[in-house]
Amino acid sequence: MELLGVGPGGWGDDLLRGAWVTMQLALAALSLGLLIGLVMAGAKLSSLRPLNWLGAGYTGFVRGTPEFLILLLVYFGSETAVRSLIGALGFEVAFEMPKFLAAVLGLALIFGAYACEVFRGAFQAVPKGLMEAAEASGMSSWLAFRRVRLPLMWRYAIPGLGNLWMVMLKDTSLAAVIALDELLRIAKIAGETTREPLLFFIAAGVLYLIMTALSDYGRHRIEQRARRGMPA
Repeated sequence: MELLGVGPGGWGDDLLRGAWVTMQLALAALSLGLLIGLVMAGAKLSSLRPLNWLGAGYTGFVRGTPEFLILLLVYFGSETAVRSLIGALGFEVAFEMPKFLAAVLGLALIFGAYACEVFRGAFQAVPKGLMEAAEASGMSSWLAFRRVRLPLMWRYAIPGLGNLWMVMLKDTSLAAVIALDELLRIAKIAGETTREPLLFFIAAGVLYLIMTALSDYGRHRIEQRARRGMPA
């Protein structure tokens, strides 16, 4: 157990730092992924055919491709694209894609593809009669959307988004493939260094369980608050 201690002889503080990186990564990807999901849901619900194709193509590609591969494509693809752009502008500047940024972009793209379907379903779940009543009371279409449809959309979307958050929190472990020092990579390094891999993988599992348990409790509280006044 001394190996899990804090200080020069233990790896406990390193594991905690890895867990903190994991949480930062998940929260950053969540923020960007929600925005991507909303935009893509709007595209799929749009009456414009090109936007429908864009939304369907994006969700079809991401949902049909291994998440591991998407992360690699974002990391190496964005690095290659930026280098090509810099070269086309006539500059010779070395560029290396920040690992944290690449992981955020990759996870956000994955989260956004699934969140898109959650938002689309939540949009369609709002009763048409409520929107007709809002417009009949004198609200413009935008005002009815902002005051009636959007709040109800969030209520319907929270359970699905909460499940996606739990999945993404665990999927942050995929960032180990691009050598980002998140929780699983630190546990792997510690296990290889001390030749006690099982101990550190169990410790990492416990930390993941704590994070997911706290997240599930938070989701439950948010869902309860959002559904106040709604029929059971």
